[in-house]
Amino acid sequence: MKFKLIEKGNPNQPAAPKKWYPSAVNAGKFTIRDFAKEIAGRSSLTRGDIENVLTNFIEELPTFLKLGMSVQLGDLGTIRLNITGEGAATPADFKTETIAAKVIFTPSVEFKNGLADIHYEQTS
Repeated sequence: MKFKLIEKGNPNQPAAPKKWYPSAVNAGKFTIRDFAKEIAGRSSLTRGDIENVLTNFIEELPTFLKLGMSVQLGDLGTIRLNITGEGAATPADFKTETIAAKVIFTPSVEFKNGLADIHYEQTS
């Protein structure tokens, strides 16, 4: 995985010296079609069959998340929604319009172990 170094200051301590931190370099996008092509090369299904399944999965996933369910994705991990909102002085003062949903992904131990042997390469 390629990275570059970025100089950043601490916003809580503006007078403190800046430090250099690694920042991942995006190597491009890998699409559903690309995934389907890769998987098709390892199975008896066609790229179109796999792309259809992946597309349907992505279209249905929000349905279960909106119901408040966590969706366990096998050895990949679990995805769920969390919400935040502005506080109110009383329950009567609370406005649902301030609620915002965030997607939370928790990788499985197996998935994290699959990333354990990353090789890092600095770019300019």
